[in-house]
Amino acid sequence: MESFEFRNPTKLIFGKGQVEALEKEVPQYGKNVMVVYGGGSIKRNGLYDQVMKRFSTIGAGVTELSGVEPNPRLTTVRKGVELVRENNVDFLLAVGGGSVIDCTKAIAAGAKYDGDVWDLITKKAEVKETLPFGTVLTLAATGSEMNSGSVITNWETNEKYGWGSPLNFPKFSILDPVNTITVPQDQTVYGIVDMMSHVLESYFHPATNTKLQERMAEAILLTVIETAPKLLENLESYEHRETILYSGTMALNGILQMGARGDWATHNIEHAVSAVYDIPHAGGLAILFPNWMKHNIDNAERKLKQLAVRVFNVDPSPKSDRELALTAIENIQEFWTSLGAPTRLADYDIDDSKIDLMADRAMARGEFGNFRPQNKVDVEKILEMSL
Repeated sequence: MESFEFRNPTKLIFGKGQVEALEKEVPQYGKNVMVVYGGGSIKRNGLYDQVMKRFSTIGAGVTELSGVEPNPRLTTVRKGVELVRENNVDFLLAVGGGSVIDCTKAIAAGAKYDGDVWDLITKKAEVKETLPFGTVLTLAATGSEMNSGSVITNWETNEKYGWGSPLNFPKFSILDPVNTITVPQDQTVYGIVDMMSHVLESYFHPATNTKLQERMAEAILLTVIETAPKLLENLESYEHRETILYSGTMALNGILQMGARGDWATHNIEHAVSAVYDIPHAGGLAILFPNWMKHNIDNAERKLKQLAVRVFNVDPSPKSDRELALTAIENIQEFWTSLGAPTRLADYDIDDSKIDLMADRAMARGEFGNFRPQNKVDVEKILEMSL
């Protein structure tokens, strides 16, 4: 196990009807609020009105930034920074899923930076201060509600980068499973793939003696695998929405990576793909992750064998370690396919014409991957396997 320090200052407010907590939480940070949200689903399901009612109760001034994209764009972040400055906003509230929260994190940092926020995202400058912000989550997926990471796309240059800062944790996050009940099936599936991918990224690491971390990761995978098919049979089940919502948060709030830094190579490759083609992030992960596993199977064999036995209940006795590892990959891919996730880049009309461009985008910061470093040849092979 590696030496580590752990701190997660986000106050998690979980359960039915918890939007009322806005009346207590927001005034601690200010009363001139900017609400950040996406395409308008929060207006259709009534959450927008609930939030505005709480702001009216506490007498908060409200500025709005709507239209945050599924892969949040730098242009939207810049627009948000301008609105903050023009309206003297002192607190941000993200109402939506991970993309809305990621955008809000970038606005929070950019609003306190004298230069262009892209400098912070590309790590040319360090985040020194951020505007306080909170979240009201509407999608179980990214875990952005309880971590300090963010992913932003510069569509003009076809660049998409993950970034973060210890100053970028939400002050609080309100998680009411009711607010996820209207999420359609395809977005529900993407969320499930995303959270499982976060667990798997954490699972593949070079540290030793991480028995508890691995068991915790396996517990989340088992819970999601057990619950997901039941949820898709009844999308309005509060019980199943609750389980999946909590699983998504636990998958990426730092708990699983204490003493063991995860790999994250597959996420980096997917960021390159969706920077060029603007596909759903989790759809890309569903395609790429099994092929990353196959490409790196020599190094990943022990962990994959362990997944086969512990998570998918495969009898190890008649199989070799390599056969067990391949069985684990097959089970992961078959599970995601059974939910309705894509299996090939061709499902998004992606061919081999831009493999070199995607590989270059993935390599923008040099070799990557904490479990086994990937170079451009590795990336090209994984992309080719995924066609």
